[in-house]
Amino acid sequence: MDTAEFVPLTGYREYPPDEMVLRASSFLEQMRLRRSVRQFSDRPVPLEVIRSCLATAGSAPSGANFQPWHFVVVSDAFVKQQIREAAEAEEHEFYHHRAPKVWLEALAPLGTNERKPYLETAPYLIAVFSQSYGVQADGRKVKHYYPRESVGIATGFLIAALHLAGLVCLTHTPSPMGFLNRILNRPGHETPFLLLVVGFPAEDAAVPKITKKPLEEITSFVGS
Repeated sequence: MDTAEFVPLTGYREYPPDEMVLRASSFLEQMRLRRSVRQFSDRPVPLEVIRSCLATAGSAPSGANFQPWHFVVVSDAFVKQQIREAAEAEEHEFYHHRAPKVWLEALAPLGTNERKPYLETAPYLIAVFSQSYGVQADGRKVKHYYPRESVGIATGFLIAALHLAGLVCLTHTPSPMGFLNRILNRPGHETPFLLLVVGFPAEDAAVPKITKKPLEEITSFVGS
């Protein structure tokens, strides 16, 4: 077994308590403005913005630091069309055949259906894949630990980064999503985690009137 190597922690910065509260509150207020959007503009987004946000996602913690994720950034119009057609086919099956009534009732306030025009309108689609194992240069397979949990954390980083950069996004999860492997030519050990639609909101974009649960309802404190 290799001996672990450690280096000094150099990136940490401590803040006075008052500033800690201010910084946490400021981030909260910014993230409270984040909304999932289904009406996108076709305005171009600088690729460097997307690259920086993806680098933020890549900084996320992961099981054994194996970083079991792969992000495919799609801007090609033909590929986006293929993804839309495949996604809408799966969504049609879901809404008209597979989904139980109670699930459709839960979705009704969000106004969703099988039509997904934003998959072609938005300038970028980011397909997020979870890797069950890695492949080294010599072809050896290395098992990944907690891949879905790790990819979920990285995706959260990515969503926050996109929002703070001034973009909107939508987490799209048609089921099943195996068509993404085929269209994007990804290997079998990568499982689609979700499809992130990214861009600017349309000028007439509207979002459902919803609320988030209060802190007291989602949190328990044990101890002082």
